[in-house]
Amino acid sequence: MAARAAIVTGASSGIGLAIAKVLGEEGFAVTVAARRPEKLEGAAKGLADEGFDVHSVPANLTQEEEIQRVASEHEERFGRLDVLVNNAGVGFAAPVADIETKRLDMQLDLNLRSIILFYRECIGMLRSAAAEHGNALVVNTASIAGKRGIGGNSVYAASKHGVVGFTDSMNKELNAEGIKSTALCPAFVDTPMTDFVKEYVPAEKMIRVEDIAEAFRYLLKTSPQCVVPEMLFVRPEGI
Repeated sequence: MAARAAIVTGASSGIGLAIAKVLGEEGFAVTVAARRPEKLEGAAKGLADEGFDVHSVPANLTQEEEIQRVASEHEERFGRLDVLVNNAGVGFAAPVADIETKRLDMQLDLNLRSIILFYRECIGMLRSAAAEHGNALVVNTASIAGKRGIGGNSVYAASKHGVVGFTDSMNKELNAEGIKSTALCPAFVDTPMTDFVKEYVPAEKMIRVEDIAEAFRYLLKTSPQCVVPEMLFVRPEGI
């Protein structure tokens, strides 16, 4: 059994990969999950080449049985879960008259439903870790869109509002057991997910992935007496 272990979803690039690297640097064994096998394997190899104990699980996290498989493989491989990072997400902008049902469902399923299911599937391992050292942690990637409405991107904003609300609910439900939850709420971060807007907001004016990763590192170091319900990351120019 690993001394400490974590799961990170959406870990093939961007924020998820940067967080997985921080976990490796802090001595955690890590299960990384994402949808595209080739991209995930490349990310996992890079982590392994740095000497980290990493297990990769390609999975479509809009599917309940795939979420169950990630949790099961992680438990079989590492035997414990101290940190869960629900980072996988997707966004499709569209005015309300043009919302496609398929894209609506995908955003709700991946951005919100998968987080709820991961809590359910991992709660036993998290409770065991909390009973051992009083400081199990779940980090959910929301968005600044989870704090304000966004015209033309309403479904994404609604799903991220749900993440913030669910995170708050989990703190009220689980803090007494030693399980803490934090919602990360960044504005535009320079990742592949923001490529669509870089014509208008240059990459060099976006938040750095390292900014999010170092904030996450801080969460790993807080005492059991400190709960950080959410963290906002904003740009000087706004979102």
